[in-house]
Order: sequence, then C-alpha cells, then structure tokens
Amino acid sequence: MDTAGRYAWFAEFEAKDISPCYQEWCRGIAEDPRLLELIDSLPAAKRQPNLLLAAARLLGMEIAPFARFRSWLLGAWPEVREVAMARSTQTNEAARAAVLLPVLAGMEGPLSLIEVGASAGMCLYPDRYSYSYDDGGLRLDPADGPSGVLLECSTAGNVPLPGKLPEVVYRAGVDLNPLDASDPEDMRWLEALVWPEQALRRERLAAAAAIVRSEPPTLVRGDLNAAIPELVAAAPNESTVVVFHSAVLSYLSAEERLEFQHTMGRLPCRWIANEGIGVVASAVASLPGPVEERRGQFVLTLDAQPLAWTASHGQSMEWFGGLDRRED
Repeated sequence: MDTAGRYAWFAEFEAKDISPCYQEWCRGIAEDPRLLELIDSLPAAKRQPNLLLAAARLLGMEIAPFARFRSWLLGAWPEVREVAMARSTQTNEAARAAVLLPVLAGMEGPLSLIEVGASAGMCLYPDRYSYSYDDGGLRLDPADGPSGVLLECSTAGNVPLPGKLPEVVYRAGVDLNPLDASDPEDMRWLEALVWPEQALRRERLAAAAAIVRSEPPTLVRGDLNAAIPELVAAAPNESTVVVFHSAVLSYLSAEERLEFQHTMGRLPCRWIANEGIGVVASAVASLPGPVEERRGQFVLTLDAQPLAWTASHGQSMEWFGGLDRRED
C-alpha cells in the first residue's frame, strides 16, 4: 500500500468514529501531493500515521481544521521530521488488558508475564487494574480493593469472563526502545500518542503510569527474537510463562513474524497475540468470515489459535473461540 492509501485506510478504518480530527487530517494528507512528498522523504518505517500525527501533537499542534494543520505542518516539517526520526510508535494502552484478561485468567497460576513491544510496560499489570464489562454487568477489582485504573469493555459471544484476577509473580518486557514511566519526556511522548479527543485515555495513562512506577517491571532493550528466550528462562519456576503482545508484529517483515512464531513454538510458554487481521498468518484460515468486514479490528489468539475479534484499544471484544466460560 502506498502512502496515500495508508493514510486513507487509517482515516476510514482506524480513526473513523474515534477521532474526527485524525480522520480529517488523514483524509487530507491522502489527497495532498505536497504532504505525501514530505512523508515519503522519511524512511518507510517512519511514515506511519500514528507516528507523524503524534510528532505533530508533541510539538504543540492542537485539534484544528485540515487547512490549518496543513499550513502548520509545512512550516514545522524540519521539527516534525526530527521527532519522527527519533521516536517510534509505542502506544502503551493499558485498556488492552481487558481483552487479554479472559485468556490470562483461564491459565493455571501464578503467571509470569513477558510483553513483546512493551513500551513502558503498562499492559504488564492486569492484576492491578479494575474492570467493568458490559456497563458494569461484571465488575472485577484487585484483591486489595478498587484500582485507580478502571478498564471498561463491551463483549459479545460467550466470553470466558473470570470471577477473579490472576496472580502475577513476574513482569518483564522487551522493546527496541523501552520507555520509562518515571521519565517526564517519555511520558510526554506517550501522551502525544493518545488521540486528541481522548481525554479519558490520557487520564488512564497517567493512572497506569503511577502503578508502573510503584512496582517497575524488568524491561530490556533488544530484538524480540533474541531477547525473549532469555526472559522466558529467567521466569520463576512453578509459574506459567505467558508471552504476549498487542499491535506489535505488524511492524515486522513477514520473515521476521514467521521467525517469531517459530520461536514461540520452541519455548516453554503460552503465547497470546492481539494483532491485526493476517499478522499471525497461520490463524487466518480459522477465522470466521467474512473477514473483509472486519477491517480495522484485531484478532486475539492463544498459541496461534484465534479466539475473538477485539477493538484496537481494548474497548470491545467479540468471542468466537472454544475456551469455556469460567465459573469461579
């Protein structure tokens, strides 16, 4: 997909009904030869809509009509380019834990969690957050009481919602550029990655960061295929080791994704992926159709077996897999 198609797709299938500002900006970019020329001057990996728009937000661009955004971007392009070259898309959305929880809670504990593309590690704390499924139809809190982070998720299908949160004894992650929840500049970048209209997400980010700072995870810098075996080996004995990730593998080549899947097949761990359609290639044949109607959604898989459709920021899930509902 060329750059114009990429921004048009983002407008229609990711930003639609979520960020009117980003939808308008991306539609405009997709039809603007001058802006497309500037974006195409970046390395291919740096042309992502989320990265470009977050760089603009970091530098002070607020919600505005496309014409104003275009004029600002043309004038600020050297600064935007510098940010885009220095940073990566590392959206650390704690709410994705709401769609991971039904799978995690069904495993024999205690759990050792290892996140690929961990950013600042905010998805490594599913046991420290509170949950509200289906407008409060099910409320779950940590053992020591309600959390400062409440994750809300709507469900469809026979989601195996748990009766309690899992016990987590080990938290680790790998990232090409790990972020530090105690670093003000890293937090500014994470805030810039939140879409402009989403004040609740910014509030949740700040609350989740406070939890991370109180009990920092082990985060290592490195390539996922090289680092994961060592992190798995370091997990405590007598724990169930779970490697997981959300919206990460799409940034890898098809060959790198295949290598990662082979790595997961060799290691003594469970593997949860929450990725775009087709990213875990071996799961595609088992997806209920028609798949083309699900563009913009993620697929939740366990050990490469698909279980559910999920929204990109964890706000909903539609279960079609075979895990039984827990009664505890």
